[in-house]
Amino acid sequence: PQVCWLAPEQTAGKQKPYMYTQGQAVLNRSFFPCFDTPSVKCTYSATVTVPDGFTAVMSAMNWEKQKDNTFIFKMSQPIPSYLIALAVGDIMSADVGPRSCVWAEPCLIEAAKKEYDGVIEEFLVVGEKLFGPYVWGRYDILFMPPSFPFGGMENPCLTFVTPCLLAGDRSLVDVIIHEISHSWFGNLVTNATWGEFWLNEGFTMYAQRRISTEVYGSAYTCLEAATGRALLRQHMDNTGEDHPLNKLRVVIEPEFSLVLGVNPDDTYNETPYEKGYCFVSYLAHLVGDQSKFDAFLQAYVNRFKFQSITADDTLGFFLEYFPELREKGVDSIPGFEFDCWLNMPGWPPYLPDLSPGEQLMKPADELAELWAADSLNMEAIEAVDITAWRTYQLVYFLDQVLQKSPLPEGNVERLSKMYPKISKAQNAELRLRWCHIILKNNLEAEYSKVKDFLHSQGKQKYTLPLYRAMWGGSESARALAMETFSATAPQLHINVQNYVKKILGLE
Repeated sequence: PQVCWLAPEQTAGKQKPYMYTQGQAVLNRSFFPCFDTPSVKCTYSATVTVPDGFTAVMSAMNWEKQKDNTFIFKMSQPIPSYLIALAVGDIMSADVGPRSCVWAEPCLIEAAKKEYDGVIEEFLVVGEKLFGPYVWGRYDILFMPPSFPFGGMENPCLTFVTPCLLAGDRSLVDVIIHEISHSWFGNLVTNATWGEFWLNEGFTMYAQRRISTEVYGSAYTCLEAATGRALLRQHMDNTGEDHPLNKLRVVIEPEFSLVLGVNPDDTYNETPYEKGYCFVSYLAHLVGDQSKFDAFLQAYVNRFKFQSITADDTLGFFLEYFPELREKGVDSIPGFEFDCWLNMPGWPPYLPDLSPGEQLMKPADELAELWAADSLNMEAIEAVDITAWRTYQLVYFLDQVLQKSPLPEGNVERLSKMYPKISKAQNAELRLRWCHIILKNNLEAEYSKVKDFLHSQGKQKYTLPLYRAMWGGSESARALAMETFSATAPQLHINVQNYVKKILGLE
């Protein structure tokens, strides 16, 4: 299951096959013999020979190509086994910074270079200022074939990302901040078990939003965090707040039993990311001073670098670093006990203040209201200039429109004409939401947009919700689902194919 073999039609260039590995969480055991647990770290080296016309890349600090298409890789820093990754394909690279290049198929390399030139270094420099030295040497990005089912995988030195990030206008480059933040939280300081995945993801979300605040300001970052909070709300509404997976500390291995445990992949959801982010924000709130908490994060990374740790290690270090908070007994404030944060399912007891985002949310809320009205006030609508709105403000606006859908008849058609920036967007986050609006309003005239989007990529987070929306819609929407799936199935990752089959009742 770890090694993905792609036929040419599953790639962007459609000419040559491709292979890549995806180790997280416990799949690298099927790729090479290893202790497949994040509690063990090791260095590695590899020798890979490929056919003519192919290039091999790995998550390694040093690599050289020898004359007979043999590549030698060495990772000199200890990493957990899930971060060892290999890709082989018809790929080439282009420099985009002093320690960064982009890798992609030849037909995507120009777009990748244009999108990322100069931006990665800016994010790395801010990350180093906040969290300490970047220890991995290079930070390169590999744009995967469109069938890659994930947004990004933070393999050290070489992050694997979806080609959906190539929006053509740099409107999604900040997605890479999350993967860059893993260079400190996850790759350098790692959760010792998958049951405490929030140590990787909650700290990374916090770090991502610290970098984003430095680069883009707090209003934009709070708006992005509000989008994340809405996803957490949606997830908890779907599963029920008291679902055991809505704890930060998830029990994966049954105790005292020889039966097989749970596959950690099946526990993957928004909770470790967004509830984890809330817990780290709560710790910062207890400290009460951003620069002091930044200094703590730097000390934390320095203390545990190259180690795998538990939440007890993290929280123990926090109380040791701030003895005055330990004296006050902040770990057992009623309702906010550290133990409750870790072991109680449900909504976070503390939510960080996102009010700086309101200056961006309010105009989007008001505009969505105008579009949901029975008779459109075009004068008021035309008075709102959305040309300067950045991606998350547009995303937030579309989320509000979707919540109010179906809109009164004719409104969505007029909205589509009025904002080609939205209805003709190449940005995947906007396309996803526009497709949802088309389906919720049963706008058959724009069904081709849904079809085109599903033909262009196979990211699980985009593909499954759209099939659910089609299958829950009209007869014509169901027909669209069947037709699109039969055409695109061969270019989808096997797991995604199986999930879609389940949705469409094809099993």
